Amino acid sequence: MAVKLHPDWLEPLSQEFDAPYMAALRQFLLDEKAAGKRIFPKGGDWFRALDLTPPQYVRVVILGQDPYHGEGQAHGLCFSVQPGVRVPPSLVNIYKELRSDLGIEPPRHGFLEHWAKQGVLLLNNCLTVEMGRAASHQGRGWEKFTDAVVAHVNALPDPVVFMLWGSHAQKKAPSVDPRHLVLKSVHPSPLSAHGGFFGCRHFSKANAFLEAKGRGAIDWALPPL
Repeated sequence: MAVKLHPDWLEPLSQEFDAPYMAALRQFLLDEKAAGKRIFPKGGDWFRALDLTPPQYVRVVILGQDPYHGEGQAHGLCFSVQPGVRVPPSLVNIYKELRSDLGIEPPRHGFLEHWAKQGVLLLNNCLTVEMGRAASHQGRGWEKFTDAVVAHVNALPDPVVFMLWGSHAQKKAPSVDPRHLVLKSVHPSPLSAHGGFFGCRHFSKANAFLEAKGRGAIDWALPPL
C-alpha cells in the first residue's frame, strides 16, 4: 500500500498501519487491482489529506463519505476535485452556503487545497472507491483507520471544529470531546441540502469559535487557479 503522508502522522498512526485489518485492506485493494478494477484516487493520493494537513495544524475537520468515483475527479481531499474538472453538485451546494453565510462568491473550480493548507482536514470516511461504484469500499477497514485519525485529532491540546455533514459523518460525533465544536447538518448533496444544509452557517460559526479560542479564522475564499 502506498503510504505518502506528513511524517507527523506516522507515529500516532503507526499501530493502525501494522494492524491486521490494514493488512486485510491492503490485500483487498491488491486483489481488486489484479482483477482489473479501477481504484480512485491513485495510490499516491490515498492519504493526501493527511499529507497536506499535519495534526498539530488541524483547526477544522470536514468529513466526507468516500472519494468521487468518476474519472479524474478524486485526489484525496473530500469534496475536492482536481483542476479543470467540473465542480460536482455537492460542492456547488457548499459554495452556495458559503456565499449565503460569508458572502464569498463561488470560484470556477473545485480544488480545495487552499483550505487544507490552512488546517482544514478534508478527510473521507473511506479513502478509496471503485470507479463508477459509490460506497464500494465501505466495510473494508478504512472506517477503523479514519476513526483513529479522528481520535488523534480529538486528543490534541487545541480545540478543533468538526463539520459533520450527513449520517455517515455524524457516526464519528460520539468520539469527540465537548471542548471541541461539533457542527452537524444533512449532507450537501442535491438530494438533501434543502433539508438543513442550506442556512446552517457552519463556516461563520467555525470562524467565530476559532477566533474565540485564539486559533484564527479560516480564509474560505478560494483563489483562482
